[in-house]
Amino acid sequence: MYTFGSEPLINGINCLRRNISVIFSTKKHVFVKKALYTILFISILFLMGSPSYGAQSSNSGQADRQEVVQDETHDQVEEEHEADEAHHAPPGWTVIPFVLLLLMIATGPLFYEHFWHKNYPIIAVVLAVMVVLYYLFALHNVHGPVHALAEYVQFIALLASLYIASGGIMIDVDKKATPLANLIILLTGAIISNLIGTTGASMLLIRPFIRLNKTRIKAYHIIFFIFIVSNVGGSLTPIGDPPLFLGFLKGVPFFWTLEHNLFPWLFALALLLATFYFFDRRNTSNYGLSDEEPTFTNKIKLVGFRNFVWLGVVIGSVFLDPNVLDWVPAIHYDGQKFSFVREIIMFSVAFLSFKFANKGAIAGNEFSFEPIREVAFIFIGIFGTMMPALELVGGFAASPEGAKLINHNTLYWGTGILSGFLDNAPTYINFLTAAMASQGGNINKISEVVAFAQGGTFHDSVMDLKAISIAAVFFGALTYIGNGPNFMVKSIAEQIGIKMPSFFGYIIRFSIPFLLPLLLLVWLVFFAFA
Repeated sequence: MYTFGSEPLINGINCLRRNISVIFSTKKHVFVKKALYTILFISILFLMGSPSYGAQSSNSGQADRQEVVQDETHDQVEEEHEADEAHHAPPGWTVIPFVLLLLMIATGPLFYEHFWHKNYPIIAVVLAVMVVLYYLFALHNVHGPVHALAEYVQFIALLASLYIASGGIMIDVDKKATPLANLIILLTGAIISNLIGTTGASMLLIRPFIRLNKTRIKAYHIIFFIFIVSNVGGSLTPIGDPPLFLGFLKGVPFFWTLEHNLFPWLFALALLLATFYFFDRRNTSNYGLSDEEPTFTNKIKLVGFRNFVWLGVVIGSVFLDPNVLDWVPAIHYDGQKFSFVREIIMFSVAFLSFKFANKGAIAGNEFSFEPIREVAFIFIGIFGTMMPALELVGGFAASPEGAKLINHNTLYWGTGILSGFLDNAPTYINFLTAAMASQGGNINKISEVVAFAQGGTFHDSVMDLKAISIAAVFFGALTYIGNGPNFMVKSIAEQIGIKMPSFFGYIIRFSIPFLLPLLLLVWLVFFAFA
């Protein structure tokens, strides 16, 4: 039997219950209220389901037990200390909220669209809060939620600033849509994604790409844009994709990715562009967003040039990391430094770039905050609920049993598959940590990360890092949630009126038949026989 020694917890639960009743008091909200009560009940079970929480609560309510504890032998104290440490590792069932969120993301727009679009913010936040509460009160682990919060703030600051700043730039390509013209845009996006990031390139080019194809637009246009511009394209520099940037911050040399990822990048891009060109040549439709037969001036118009300055500020601020530059102010917590200056700059850019944007560009782009709002709430849920999954995977990979399985082949598929369903940035760090730990390396020592990247000190380390890097970026295109820009591009396309496949539809219709064979070929050519 569990006893709660703290009245504030019970008072907090009662307060939350009353607020739910008040907010969803009308008949049409009965279903939502019942759903939230169910989630609240599950969250209470989460807290009560941990022996460590029950024991701690019971002990806090009975002061006389402290005297008994003081009389225990040294061995008993050591055993309890070890048991307490063991409770800091989350049990396997704590991944349920994460799996539930993924299932709802996949099935919501398909089977209960109205309920999902109206209530996804509440669902995402509540599921995240459940896991965070379990970490805080059951596992007594503050470290995990604090790190997840810091990573989320960094993530949403970058995405929001790039999305809003690029929304004030209108590129109008007034030419006839042809497979060759589309190929040039996709290739251009893949190249510049290494200069302004996959998010920046995606937000800059997705609207002109849709406008160019307005009379023949189909879902495959958007999906291949996600494959090429939002993911695979950003493989050559640390700026290109968040996992590579995290590797750079840890000590991977800046030009390492260009040197080692160039040929897989060229190979993958060539196959993706050839596949897209084959499909686009067969597309003779003229029933896209507009049925009218347009006339073309064959000119390219750029409105809102000043917002390129704001984009430059965002890209420049990315390097203001206190872990690399000691003079940058930081929040010190648990022996680590968290950035806040960079995020303040990015949020300021988001505000100022919209306030002073060219109104013609904003109107021409049909700019809306809904896509970034959707990403912000969905990824609150993802960052909050994926903590146990990442910790369990990382813990196994770093264990003696897991270390025996680590080589560049298992790192490629392990990093890749999880990058498709978890955020690829923390997945990259977890597998790089495990790969180094399996050979006695420490990811928190820059000199050892440099040695791991350069090879010669650790066995097969260059191939290991190459496998992790390529997989984290390429497999990020596997689902809508593998990489931040994916969901934003999808949301922008849907806002404009393009019918996009569901979560499972994306995987079944595009990822499995087109992307997975490519990923298999990349593995066979560059890793399997290396």
